Amino acid sequence: MKNLLRYFPDLTDAQKEQFAQLPALYAEWNDKINVVSRKDIENLTERHVIHSLGIAKVQTFKPGTQILDVGTGGGFPGIPLAILFPDSNFHLVDSIGKKIKVVNEVSAALGLTNVKGEHIRAEQVPGDFHFVVSRAVTRLANFYPWVKDKFKKQSNHQLKNGILYLKGGDLADELKESKLKRIKSYALSEYFKEEFFETKQVIYIPAQ
Repeated sequence: MKNLLRYFPDLTDAQKEQFAQLPALYAEWNDKINVVSRKDIENLTERHVIHSLGIAKVQTFKPGTQILDVGTGGGFPGIPLAILFPDSNFHLVDSIGKKIKVVNEVSAALGLTNVKGEHIRAEQVPGDFHFVVSRAVTRLANFYPWVKDKFKKQSNHQLKNGILYLKGGDLADELKESKLKRIKSYALSEYFKEEFFETKQVIYIPAQ
């Protein structure tokens, strides 16, 4: 929690309590349904919670923002972002039903009313959104077609509606392969000092 508060010092008492509950909740559920590697469960705050919140360093979500989290797994990045932005709405989807069970159980335990977890493929999700978030589900050339029709026309943020994608490593070939335009990359090492974040990035792709 110390590092979390160093990077996000303005959390309310309610948010601090919710974030503090995450390690025990995920440890309990991970014993039943494996959603986090054993190595990472011991470093959950750094490698999953703070990593997810890297998106918030790139874009702050305004009240009423609609966000789709594709391939959320056990709820990352959606659940940490939903705690941080309680006035925004998060639709977390995954094609594996047991992972969504973890999402909904953790959300209920935290009292999150702005999270909807659904067992559904991204292409089948109805409605449209301001932003799509995800964490290294697949290569961008594969990912973008899943969500290309999911964006609202009206933008009201600093960044135009689009994708905020957490990825790591050398992405030059992948970005070129995607043939997507106006991509921006934000190095998480600019915001977080731990070694884990040295190669981690948020890739922003505006709707196109």
